[in-house]
Amino acid sequence: MYTGDEVTRSLTVQCSHVVQGELLPKIDDNIDNVLGLAVFYQYVRTAALNQQQTQYVSAFTTELFAHYLHIICLLVMKCRQFTQNLMSSTDAVQRFNKSMSHCEQPFTADVLYLKLIKMSAHQYHYKPLTMGRQKSTTNLTELDTSELVELLQQSAVEHLTTFRQLQAQKFGSVAAIVTTDFEALYAYKLGDCQRCLQLSTQNVRTLLYIVLMPYVLTFPEFIQLLDDDIVSLTAMTLIAYPPENIGLSPRFVGITQLTLSLYLMTQCQLKLHHSVTSLAQTLDYIQVAQRGHSFDRLPINRTLDQPTLKLTERKLMIYLTSIMQ
Repeated sequence: MYTGDEVTRSLTVQCSHVVQGELLPKIDDNIDNVLGLAVFYQYVRTAALNQQQTQYVSAFTTELFAHYLHIICLLVMKCRQFTQNLMSSTDAVQRFNKSMSHCEQPFTADVLYLKLIKMSAHQYHYKPLTMGRQKSTTNLTELDTSELVELLQQSAVEHLTTFRQLQAQKFGSVAAIVTTDFEALYAYKLGDCQRCLQLSTQNVRTLLYIVLMPYVLTFPEFIQLLDDDIVSLTAMTLIAYPPENIGLSPRFVGITQLTLSLYLMTQCQLKLHHSVTSLAQTLDYIQVAQRGHSFDRLPINRTLDQPTLKLTERKLMIYLTSIMQ
């Protein structure tokens, strides 16, 4: 039987060096073109030249793919910063080239990308703008990365949910593991309180009297999925308990699935203006969780559980007091 850490390390090793093309969200036509050319190239080698496939062609080396995204962002930034951006993009292309030269076995798509970005960089020819042309560029649309960020977050949540399903499959016999905690968190971020409430309520009822369960990290990569209160609470905890003083990495600051589910459940009920009876039931759930999450029973990397439960309880009490007056 594998441990949770072994499963995590296994997944990390499989995913840390390769970006699989078919798992990427829609980013731009260049990426699609490179993937298509790589697949066609492999087809020619296999069918026409009767050569066996030697590597997975619809994939990119992670570091090189990051370089590509960086360069493309530099190239499409607004024109009034063009000189600086052109110099930055040239440096970025050189770093990409250097990384490629140090790559032991680049993928076909990596090589095609290198050629593509060199061509893209040379397509931009800077000319000093006259005053009239400078005025005409002030209304140009600035780079909007919100859609890309949303797609990347959605893809991350899907992969995290798959990881939870693997955890439940491997370790469900020794621990209670719900698989929809990240889905609920993402629904809350999108403002879909009904969906978040449905998932969180199910998770609370499953985990309420359970001692052993997974936890959700609140720092640093997951901050963008959390709301301001949890982010602030995480920061205060890191100030009060500096990781270097207790021998822990900041990555191990987390809360249990139950605590997160209770927080999301409460927030959604407050936003949806649930009845006093419903809120009182949730308050009972929080008090049960507090008794089960006493400090002397929690590992040191879960210092956020009690403060988060206290914060959730306080939010409920303030709201109940206001409507009872």
